[in-house]
Amino acid sequence: MRSDRDEPAAGRDRVISIVRATVADAPLLSGLAARTFVESHGHSAPAADVEAYVAAKYAVSVLRSELADPTSIYHLACVDGAAAGFSKVTLHTSHEHGDAAEVGRLDRLYVLAEHYGSGAGPALMDHLLGLMKREQQAGVWLYVWKGNPRAVRFYQKRGFAITGSHDFALSPTHSNPNHRMFLAL
Repeated sequence: MRSDRDEPAAGRDRVISIVRATVADAPLLSGLAARTFVESHGHSAPAADVEAYVAAKYAVSVLRSELADPTSIYHLACVDGAAAGFSKVTLHTSHEHGDAAEVGRLDRLYVLAEHYGSGAGPALMDHLLGLMKREQQAGVWLYVWKGNPRAVRFYQKRGFAITGSHDFALSPTHSNPNHRMFLAL
C-alpha cells in the first residue's frame, strides 16, 4: 500500500496514515468493515439481519470486485501502522435532491470503536474532502443513521447540513432511518 499521508494526530504521539486501498487489501478491508459495521449498527436490528447484511456487503469477493472498479475509491486509515478505519467514496455523482451535477458521495466512513478519539476519523475525512476538492466536486453528500448521534455530530462539526431523510434497507424486513446530509465545497 502506498501512503498518501502520514501525520501525527493532534496532541498525541500516534502516526495516522491514510492509504488508498487496492484489491490486495480486500481480506483486511472485509474484516475491518464487518467489525466496524457491527460496532456502529449491530444493535439497530435483529442479529440475523445484521449478519446477513455484513455477509452480503463485506464479503472478500464483493470487496475485491468493488476495489477493482475505478469508480469505487476506498481508503484505509491506519494508526501506528494498524488498520483503524476505512472509507468509500464515489466521485462525479449527481445529488438526488440537489442542484449540483458534479458532487461526491461518501458511501462509508467507519472507525473501530477502540480508535475513537485517535484522530483517525478526522484525518480520513480531511483526506476525502481534499480529494473531492482536487477532483472539482461541487460538494459531498451522504446518509447517516439517525440512531448514531456521534456520527451525526461528526459530520455537522465539519459543516454538513441535514437536507432530508432516507430509509436505509438493512434487510427486506428492517430499515433504519437516516439523515441525508450535504456539504458544499
